[in-house]
Amino acid sequence: MTSLVVAEHDNAGIKPSTLNTITAAIQCGGDVHVLIAGHNAGAAAAAAAAVAGVAKVIHADSAAFVNGLAENVTAQVLSMASAYSHILFPATAVGKNIAPRVAAKLDVAQISDITKVESPDTFERPIYAGNAIATVQSGDAIKVITVRTTGFDAAASDGGSAAVETPAAQAASADVSFVRSEIARNDRPELTAAKIIVSGGRALGSNEKFMEIMTPLADKLGAAMGASRAAVDAGYAPNDWQVGQTGKIVAPQLYIACGISGAIQHLAGMKDSKVIVAINKDAEAPIFSVADYGLEADLFVAVPELVAAL
Repeated sequence: MTSLVVAEHDNAGIKPSTLNTITAAIQCGGDVHVLIAGHNAGAAAAAAAAVAGVAKVIHADSAAFVNGLAENVTAQVLSMASAYSHILFPATAVGKNIAPRVAAKLDVAQISDITKVESPDTFERPIYAGNAIATVQSGDAIKVITVRTTGFDAAASDGGSAAVETPAAQAASADVSFVRSEIARNDRPELTAAKIIVSGGRALGSNEKFMEIMTPLADKLGAAMGASRAAVDAGYAPNDWQVGQTGKIVAPQLYIACGISGAIQHLAGMKDSKVIVAINKDAEAPIFSVADYGLEADLFVAVPELVAAL
């Protein structure tokens, strides 16, 4: 029994989500192999080989993978799939783009968003916005899995000494081509990897107030900035800041929610945070039910006072 982790990387190194996925793969039992499908990605392959618990790194290097097109990576995974009992992807935008294609081509049921490995064929996953946990058992010969990274500790990034193999890469698909990408640049920590997140809600009232109130707090703490879906839909914050069931799932060491009522969809995205601080003038706000520390106060007064105290 051997598991394959399809790494998320930028050719220069592996993303933190890959380390969490490797932990899940280790818990499935047997050896763990990591696929680095990239272009001039030797540094990423070396980083994967150094991860504790990895037995082998498969470095498929080709210009076909330079932009990470899902069709091309899928072809590479399928060419290797028969050798594995489990194929795991981080449940990120990248993983969710490739895993369903692999599962469909293999004619197996995808097991999505697992948070716990009970046994090699049995897993836990949240349903109903995290209000219930389903235990699912798969009888498929090859299990295609996406891993909710907040459910697993990151594997140690050093201490390993895996061998690196360089098989022939699959040819690029003739049906798709890369046109362009529009990437939002952000000097702050990436939201899903940040240790501290400060999030604002609809109560902030406008984009100007959102930035005026939240930015100094984030600057003081060296934090990433997040937002509720209501704030994003109202145009107060960009879409890639959205935390929640339909946004990003996060589990930082500290999560500060300002003016967020705590709708079930938002709680599903952040309730695994180690320490949750809520600032809201509504004493009945659902966010207080999950908060470790709650401050019933006007955020327009409380947040500047907090910044001054820091």
